[in-house]
Amino acid sequence: MIIDAHCHAGKGDVMNAPWSTDAPIDKYLLRARAAGISKTIVIPPGHSDYAAANAQLARICARNPDRLIGFAAVHATRDRGRIFRLVERAVTRYGFRGLKVHGYDALPTREVCEAVRAFRIPMLVDVTGRAHIIELLAPQYRDVNFIVPHLGSFLDDWRAQQQVVDQLVRHPNVFTDTAGVRRFDYIVQAIRRAGARKVIFGSDGPWLHPSIELYKIRVLGLSPRDEQLVLGGNILRLIRNVRFPVRNVAPSEVETRVPLAIAPM
Repeated sequence: MIIDAHCHAGKGDVMNAPWSTDAPIDKYLLRARAAGISKTIVIPPGHSDYAAANAQLARICARNPDRLIGFAAVHATRDRGRIFRLVERAVTRYGFRGLKVHGYDALPTREVCEAVRAFRIPMLVDVTGRAHIIELLAPQYRDVNFIVPHLGSFLDDWRAQQQVVDQLVRHPNVFTDTAGVRRFDYIVQAIRRAGARKVIFGSDGPWLHPSIELYKIRVLGLSPRDEQLVLGGNILRLIRNVRFPVRNVAPSEVETRVPLAIAPM
């Protein structure tokens, strides 16, 4: 089973770039099916209200329950004081399996890390080239799995990407995805140095074509076992152990939805 671990879906309201304006999913789903991708992790585009964006994403996932897995998004600064509630709603009501934090919004805080830890979900954290941030996060929260997309920089900052490769080797809780990585030899180096268990396939759809991004994995020449890890096994391992913390709430406050069932690899 191939899982695309990095895609966007829904409409943003900031409208200053494609990733904050619109991420139509229908054409992507056709392309993904043709590429043999079984399931896709989707996250909201940039938004001024991530509670609304997460709810919108939940509706999109509900229309495609066999193919889409939701990751919530929060703004670490603007949502301060309500991060836990936003994550709790995303996990218990929407069945989401992870959290996205984008450095263009705000970098993760302790409040964000502790909410992720409470639910035992991974954090996809786009450091936007500031790979040194991982040196603060990973040692402080060894029980949180951090996925650094684009090998640290969608803008091909070779210094950040080289630093993330080093971090994959040194930190057991740091992973990366291949979405939009154009310096192919850095993907090769990441797998050679850190192992296939640290690298996750992602397309950054719908704006990048999933078949093209998938081809970068196919031509790595990996063993069948290692290719299976990169194409689905690694992300599956990270999203399987969602926890539902118990706290004193009124019965009407929490609506639960059974999380998406995922068959073993």
